[in-house]
Amino acid sequence: MRLAMLLLATVTRAGVAQQPAPCASTEHRQFDFWIGDWEVTGARGQKAGTNRIERILGGCALYESWTGAGPSRGHSLNAFDAGDNKWHQTWMDNSGTVLLISGGIVNGEMVMEGERRLPDGTRQLERITWTPNADGSVRQHWQSSRDAGMRWTTVFDGVYKRVGGRG
Repeated sequence: MRLAMLLLATVTRAGVAQQPAPCASTEHRQFDFWIGDWEVTGARGQKAGTNRIERILGGCALYESWTGAGPSRGHSLNAFDAGDNKWHQTWMDNSGTVLLISGGIVNGEMVMEGERRLPDGTRQLERITWTPNADGSVRQHWQSSRDAGMRWTTVFDGVYKRVGGRG
């Protein structure tokens, strides 16, 4: 058994059995600026909550765990799909909100959009933009539109600052 493991290690080091990591591309790393433990404040500086974003599934997805300053709680899965060359997010929270949004990097920002139907049947567009700031913080701006994108209303505008670190 020990000899077999030694031979396998030797073959792997020689490059015969190595395969590229499935999610190691540059595109799969585009949203890494959001990874971390965060204190989140609203537009007026009030505490909005905490958020933890971590890489999971061998680096193929990001998992978000949101705890609001009030009763709000939510989770999302985020992943890059090489098939359509887009990032996708599925968000669910304890108010019953489900968002399915997708997009990618636009001018250095992660921008994802999608449509959802409200309980009254209204179609609403959702757009979330994450902007990495020079100081290591991240701005998250969530907007909605009920008129097919003619006018946008801010749902949330917050700043993520790393817990115990830069930003």
